[in-house]
Amino acid sequence: MSYGFSVYGIVTGLLEPGDDIVERVIAAVGDTDAKKICDRDILLFAESPLSTIEGRNIRLAEITPGDRAVVLAKKYDLDPRIAEIVIEESDEILGGISGFLLTTRGNLVLPNAGVDESNAPDGWVTRLPEDANVSAACIREEIRVRTGKEVAVIIIDSRTHAMRLGVSGIAIGCSGILPITDERGKPDLFGRELRVTRRAIADSLASAAELLMGEANEGVPVVLVRGYPYLFVEGVTIDSISPDEDIFFGSLTKKE
Repeated sequence: MSYGFSVYGIVTGLLEPGDDIVERVIAAVGDTDAKKICDRDILLFAESPLSTIEGRNIRLAEITPGDRAVVLAKKYDLDPRIAEIVIEESDEILGGISGFLLTTRGNLVLPNAGVDESNAPDGWVTRLPEDANVSAACIREEIRVRTGKEVAVIIIDSRTHAMRLGVSGIAIGCSGILPITDERGKPDLFGRELRVTRRAIADSLASAAELLMGEANEGVPVVLVRGYPYLFVEGVTIDSISPDEDIFFGSLTKKE
């Protein structure tokens, strides 16, 4: 099967706490070649501006680090106040390197639990949305109410990969789209049956969106994808696997 799809960067202007992001997006889409939101569009939202409007930014001056934060900050060369926020935002701290703690949060393994100084005012940091799946569902419902259109929504962040420089997109929440498709049982080019392959559809779309969003001052917090033939579903979130099933974690904890 061959197909093409279009990707549009949506420039909303700087978003502030309490802003109506859906209203801003609807208005901004009308100024692009997309012209309007249509049924089966996919809207991808960067987590940082979404966290901002949801009030998830926090001022470092308001943070008093505890004993554990002070110890971790000294060991990993961190601001103790950031270490304290990371502890509060994490389910578990696995280790770290200079400037970063490796943490788990929900079904994610990520640096500093997603706490980030970039794209935040001086003296502030951003935290991930409290529940990105809920955020995606709320945005999707608001779009349906205001436009009458049935769309999918994905909340995305950027991540590094093991032993690689650079970042690419990752989906941290979604609504209205099957984020992972199961290719097991299908034949490859030589007729062999695929045994383990699953396709990370939402992550792949997130990486495509990252090309337009950028990581600096591009000012593109939302990307619209039109024409991609995704599977529409309700109530499905992004699955994770246990550490012993993960090729990286499983191998590191079971050295030969």
